[in-house]
Amino acid sequence: MDRQWLFDRKWTRDFTQARQKTVRALLNDLKMKIQTSLHSALDVGCGVGDFSIFLSGLGLLVTGVDGRVENVTEAKRRHPDTNFVAADAEELASANLGSFDLVLCFGLLYHLENPFRAIRQLYCATNKVLLIEGMCLPDQKPTMGLYDELEGQDQGLNQIAFYPSEACLIKMLYHAGFSFVYTLTKLPEDDLYVESIWRKRVRTMLVASKQELNIPALTLSNKKIFRPPDTSSIWSPAEWNPWATRTNTIMSPFRTALLRARAFASRVLRITLRTFGRNKF
Repeated sequence: MDRQWLFDRKWTRDFTQARQKTVRALLNDLKMKIQTSLHSALDVGCGVGDFSIFLSGLGLLVTGVDGRVENVTEAKRRHPDTNFVAADAEELASANLGSFDLVLCFGLLYHLENPFRAIRQLYCATNKVLLIEGMCLPDQKPTMGLYDELEGQDQGLNQIAFYPSEACLIKMLYHAGFSFVYTLTKLPEDDLYVESIWRKRVRTMLVASKQELNIPALTLSNKKIFRPPDTSSIWSPAEWNPWATRTNTIMSPFRTALLRARAFASRVLRITLRTFGRNKF
């Protein structure tokens, strides 16, 4: 009996087509804005090659990479004219694949033990633009959650993964070296990208670039927005202090003002004592 691949299920195929529709429109805009055309592409976490063959159909010279040897074997069987390589995304440099104009990494990062390491590897492989997509925690702050994954075919390698928030993804992309990180003004047409009364948004899609991309489909993310105003101690404002209690959070404005007033009074007292102390003695 032939194996039933997760990638071949109707829901997965519909979801893939929704994402491909967004990528096609985005790449059309990118090709008009980037001075030198996009020629080569790397599909990281390629599965059985659905996005690899899609990018190839758009005129790109594509290499597909997946950490599961069985996925790569099946991708080669289905698409013998496309280059597929078995390699771990967290150790991508060791595969000696070189760099590519476009790198695509969809549905992978949240399956990894070390997504930040993988993002650094993606940065080194990217000449111009990286497209990243995946699940994200519904948190406005740059946070990550460590989860156990069920034993399942075609998914993570070790059944343990870090799920980042969108803010965390953006921050990691900037710290990996990308000069510009963008959110999409219109995400793919699928319920997983939409917040409803039943569920918060589940997935995101981001564009990271080494040059500025001025196209209406993209909104630039502020690289400093997630930096706390004072990182000198654990007594930073409560919204950036993970050790703060709820009471501390509520009282934070008053507490901050009190601490500043006490510090100011202490400086005034020291100056006064030095001044009058010299005159008296």
